[in-house]
Amino acid sequence: MRFIVFIFVFLINGAVLAQVGSPYRQYGTRGAPVVPRTNERPMEDPEALTAEERVDQQMPKILEVLELNPFEEAVLRSILTKYVQKRIELQILALDPDKNREALEKMQLEQDEELKQSLPPEQYEALQDLYKNNGKVKKKKKKKKSKS
Repeated sequence: MRFIVFIFVFLINGAVLAQVGSPYRQYGTRGAPVVPRTNERPMEDPEALTAEERVDQQMPKILEVLELNPFEEAVLRSILTKYVQKRIELQILALDPDKNREALEKMQLEQDEELKQSLPPEQYEALQDLYKNNGKVKKKKKKKKSKS
């Protein structure tokens, strides 16, 4: 009788382990791990930034390079916000690549013209240099005094 109970428990245990897996498996075994892996933090889509938030992120770097008065800062902020909003709308439209490129180039030219009209020439050039250097600020070198 004991032998039959032992065989019965052995078969049931084998069937359960075949479905769930052994808790004593080590590396090099096949199959899925016993304890399924779960993400500790759920995969959330980061919220898309609004045009104002994107401009707010850019402005400290721009203000560091350009020394603008409050009026010029407000004008620059409004122009950048306007064109960032247009770029966001263009992304939403999801045009084919050629039309998208043409629209972006046209927007860039319009933005450059508005900035050129709104900012003093030296500040406009400094802003263009900032964009060409991908936001990296060139430090001004101090002139060494010559020993004469």
